[in-house]
Parts: sequence; C-alpha cells; structure tokens
Amino acid sequence: MAIQIVPYLIAMLAAISVFRSTGCMDILVGAIAAAVSAVGLNTDFVPALPVGLMKTLSGSGARGLMIDVMKTYGVDSFQGKLAAIIQGSTETTFYVLAVYFGSVNIRKTRYALGCGLFADAVGLVGAILVGYAFYH
Repeated sequence: MAIQIVPYLIAMLAAISVFRSTGCMDILVGAIAAAVSAVGLNTDFVPALPVGLMKTLSGSGARGLMIDVMKTYGVDSFQGKLAAIIQGSTETTFYVLAVYFGSVNIRKTRYALGCGLFADAVGLVGAILVGYAFYH
C-alpha cells in the first residue's frame, strides 16, 4: 500500500513547493486583498488567508503558514486567532484526492473535487465570519 501511495505523495509535495516558491500564493492573496479593498470591506483577514488556501493542498504546509502568521502578528492577534480557526475549518482536499483516491485507483474525481472545494470555500468564509464575530 505504501508503494502505491508514495508517487502521489511526492507529486503533491512537489506541486505545493512550486506553488509557494514561484510566488503564485502571494499574487493570489494580493489580488484577493485588492478586490476586498475595492469593495470597501475590512482587509484584516487577508494575512491569514494563505492558511486557508494552502490547507486545501497540504495540512502541514498550512500549519507552517499558520505559525508564520502567529510569529508575524502574534498568537493573540486577530490574524493569529483567525489562522487557527481556518486551520480547523477546512480540509486537505487535493491531498485526499491525490493520495487516497490515487492509491485505490479512483479516476473519476470530478464530483468529489467540486464538493470538496465548495466545502473548503464555505469553511473558509465561515471561519472568517466567526473570527470577526468573536475576535474583531
């Protein structure tokens, strides 16, 4: 079983590394911040947003980003608390699809991907709303 999982795990970890190191994460977060700011909404949640975006790819990568947010803004800051809420509100959708579905040869993941990403989006928005309701 481990031999079947390893190629999918390596591919997922390589994709995460490329996504972060090329600056795509920063560009995506900057675009979201600009859009939220243009609408006139509060952008205090934006520093914690990479945690939610990374969580769909990797739990350990999201945990690392959460620690970075807490080191930068403080554990008791709004951004630190929001990063912790986001960490518990979303799932590692792409990791599950790549590793677990790949290891048992499930190829038709279209509906699972859509449902997983929708659930992650709802969890992320819900986490932001809870963070504002309780800590801002």
